[in-house]
Amino acid sequence: MSELATIRFEFERTRRLGDRSLAQLEVGDWHTRSDDEANSIAIIVQHMHGNMLSRWTEFLTSDGEKTFRDRDGEFEDQHRSPEALRALWAEGWTCCLDAIGALDDGDLDKTITIRSEPLTVREALLRQLSHYSYHVGQLVLLARAARGKEFQSLTIPRGQSKQHTKGTYKRPPGS
Repeated sequence: MSELATIRFEFERTRRLGDRSLAQLEVGDWHTRSDDEANSIAIIVQHMHGNMLSRWTEFLTSDGEKTFRDRDGEFEDQHRSPEALRALWAEGWTCCLDAIGALDDGDLDKTITIRSEPLTVREALLRQLSHYSYHVGQLVLLARAARGKEFQSLTIPRGQSKQHTKGTYKRPPGS
C-alpha cells in the first residue's frame, strides 16, 4: 500500500468511528452540552464540516482557510436537526476524501498553505488527520456518555480481549 493510500485509509477509519457513534444517537443527544462553554456533538459536526470544506476545497491551489468560512459561527448551536447534521457530516467527509482521492504520491512533497503557513501536502494531510481524530474522539466520548450502557463498543468490548487474541472474537457489522 502506498503512503497516500495508507493516509487515506486512516482518514476513512476515523470517519467510520464517527459514523458508528452518530448512528447510535437519539434526537436529544445531538445538542447536549455539559456547560455553556462545552461543545455538543452538533457543534463538533458543524466545526468539522466548516473545517473540511475550507481545507479541502481547491486543496492544492488556494489557502486552506477560505473567506467563505465562518469559524466562530461553527461553535454556535444552530439547532439543526439530526438529519441536517448528518448531511453536514457526509458533505464534509465527501469533500475531504474526494480531495485526497484526487492526489497521487507525487503530490506529497508539494507545498500548500493553511492560514498563510506553508506546509507540504504530507504535513497538511497529517495535520488534518490529527485534527479530525481529536474531534472524532470527543464525539465518541459524548455519544458514549449520552447512550450510557446502550452504547455499542466501536472496538473490542471490555472483557473480550482474549477472544480477540485467539481469533474467536466477531467484529460488529460495519467495523
